[in-house]
Amino acid sequence: MAKVLDLNGADTGDLELPVIFDTPIRLDIIRKVYTNLSSHRFRRQGRYPAAGEIVSAESRNTGLGMARIARARGEGFPRAGQAAGVAGVRHGRVAHPPVSWKILFKKINKKEKILGFCSAVAATANKNLVEQRGHKVSNILHFPLVVSNDIENIQKTSELEKALLSLNLGPDLERARTIRRIPSGKSRMRGRSRRTALSAMLVVDNNCPVSRLSDSLPGVSVRTISELSVLDLAPGANPIRLTIYSKNAIESFNNVKCRYHEIMEVSELND
Repeated sequence: MAKVLDLNGADTGDLELPVIFDTPIRLDIIRKVYTNLSSHRFRRQGRYPAAGEIVSAESRNTGLGMARIARARGEGFPRAGQAAGVAGVRHGRVAHPPVSWKILFKKINKKEKILGFCSAVAATANKNLVEQRGHKVSNILHFPLVVSNDIENIQKTSELEKALLSLNLGPDLERARTIRRIPSGKSRMRGRSRRTALSAMLVVDNNCPVSRLSDSLPGVSVRTISELSVLDLAPGANPIRLTIYSKNAIESFNNVKCRYHEIMEVSELND
């Protein structure tokens, strides 16, 4: 059973949880499913096969007191005499460039994928796993966090923030607002100059006004039942993200993506 809260944080009754929340929590399966699904986002890349080799260069052989590496032909500065057309030199080719035909897509078994999803959903009811990820949920008593359907009709960011504060999520929202990291590497030159912490994720039924408010608050995202994935529930393969469910979303779990127990029953009959 789970407590159903209204937008003011008051208890409005109990709700029987679907069988998906009885799924064994398999952290190893969650990590494997995340790793395989994240590979589906990769984009193939390659290099022009003749890149760095379109140059008139040849080796001058021995007897000149210099290395036998290929050098650009011609006279005068700046190109003549420079090493060219080989790997490891300025404007030379790449030794082992990425190729566009490399297979990046990692397959995963269907039953294993369903088990990973069901296990990730069941893990959202475990307060210890939520705290281990770094969320500040000491003021929240009941997990999973279920809210009435009124939260699906919110259309303003200010109203959503007020509702989250009423659910005792203030410390976690402040944590996501204050944590901003500057990553190292080239990501800073490509428009990804800051990384912010992740806070709560709201799971609602399909076609809700509140789904438009995803990422309107720092670290807060909104997902519908049809688009919910292990990539959302366990970012970085680190279970498990603080998740808020609407009452409709909990009821939808009875027939959407959650047939793990039926698969297990069929497997036992086949055995």
